[in-house]
Amino acid sequence: MAVNKCLKYLFFLFNLLFWICGCIILGISIYLKVTKEKNELSDESVPGVDLLIAVGVIIMVLGFLGCCGAIKENRCMLLLFFIFLLLIFLLLVAAGILGAIGENKVKDWIKERMNKYLPLSSQPQNVVDDLYKMQEKLKCCGLVKGPGDWTNIPPSCKCSSTDTTADPSCGSGGVYQTTCTDRLIEQMEKSMTVVLGVAFAIAIILIFGMVISMILYCQIGRKDSATTTA
Repeated sequence: MAVNKCLKYLFFLFNLLFWICGCIILGISIYLKVTKEKNELSDESVPGVDLLIAVGVIIMVLGFLGCCGAIKENRCMLLLFFIFLLLIFLLLVAAGILGAIGENKVKDWIKERMNKYLPLSSQPQNVVDDLYKMQEKLKCCGLVKGPGDWTNIPPSCKCSSTDTTADPSCGSGGVYQTTCTDRLIEQMEKSMTVVLGVAFAIAIILIFGMVISMILYCQIGRKDSATTTA
């Protein structure tokens, strides 16, 4: 029995795109790693760039295995490809379950990490400067108690003239009442929604890759058996 050529080249194209996606992810993550604005406070809560680099490398390796396995009709490469996809799929499911269960623990972890910077008056100037930048960017003030974290409320805590009426987090004194820790948690929750959507899409792609790789694996096996018998 011959290997289905249409399926073979569809699988090759799938893995070529898979490999290109890995290159793009790796390139973007390295760019972010090199050019990322250094901020000690935000780095405490958003350490995901290194993980993106690892994901990019893994996807590139898998894409290479799949391409070679399809073109060379190599059962060993196809089997390795299937096993790796299965492992990633299981890890993805486990991570999703743990993420859903441990969401509150992550929030507590962020709060705990931010608490170590109190009192703000005892922090070095570089940490204070980072917090100033964060307050301006996220429209927040302080880390735990809001404006109460500061002995003297800095200008970065003060609302602009437009925010005073439009933003409910802007207090009557013209100072943001929402803490930067709460803002970081809000950002994390929005990111988690995006991540879950991406994870779902990746899971579908993984299932598609596993099904085709197994079909090709079986077809190549039957072809080899027929050749040996003949």
